[in-house]
Amino acid sequence: MASQRALFSSKKFKTSQLQILLADSLTIFWGDWLDLRVRIVQVAASGLISPLIYILAFGLGLGSSIKPGSGISGNYNNYLEFILPGMVALSSMTISFGGTTFSICGDRLFTKTFEELLLTPIHPLALHIGKMLAGVVRGLMTSGSVILVALLLTGNWNFLNPLFLLLVVLNCSVFAGLGVIVGLSVRSLESVGLYNNFIIIPMSFLGATFFDPGTLPAALKVVVYLLPLTYASIGLRAAAHLPLSQFPWYSIPILLVIAIALSLWGAYKFAHQQD
Repeated sequence: MASQRALFSSKKFKTSQLQILLADSLTIFWGDWLDLRVRIVQVAASGLISPLIYILAFGLGLGSSIKPGSGISGNYNNYLEFILPGMVALSSMTISFGGTTFSICGDRLFTKTFEELLLTPIHPLALHIGKMLAGVVRGLMTSGSVILVALLLTGNWNFLNPLFLLLVVLNCSVFAGLGVIVGLSVRSLESVGLYNNFIIIPMSFLGATFFDPGTLPAALKVVVYLLPLTYASIGLRAAAHLPLSQFPWYSIPILLVIAIALSLWGAYKFAHQQD
């Protein structure tokens, strides 16, 4: 009987801790949301420019000379259909990472309000999750705009199916988590540009957004499949255009594991942050 009481008490304590962690995470997120909600249109539109340029230049321009079965595999009517899911992945990556990084950098380097956040009696993991959730919302705003464009151009309602949206959220979580870590690490805005030039821009073109990684030589496949954006791109493409039996289910746990690993890293950074 005593052991049963101890087990019940332990479970109740763990549940209480999880509730506190969730509440604290939402509190941190709410602080960012109050600032974000007045700029919804600006955030949604800011990440739409690059995807629209790529869609016009590659999908509607160059894409007319690329036929399904020649350079790309699968049952696609044209190259535009092939790259649209990649554009959703690209836009969600760019804004989730950039918006989160610059938000934390602004608080750390300019307004000098970040020290107040570090002094709050909140678990470091809750700090990371709250900031990450704000980045996820930024990414969803922009990727939602690209999804709307994709619906208008193709009429394919699979862009709104739950599996597609789950992958978008996971992709936003990965890069918002990475944005938190970079935002905590850099010492100047110039350093943010270095991360963007050496990580985000190369990944934009190498993350299977414009090509089918299955057509690459083995050596290049190794590089491409090391990038988290690759799993988001191929998963979104499959969710939008392929039957469920051909969906690459491995993409979901891979993105989830990366997001969890970045959350633990971010919590460690918050716990040892000195500003």
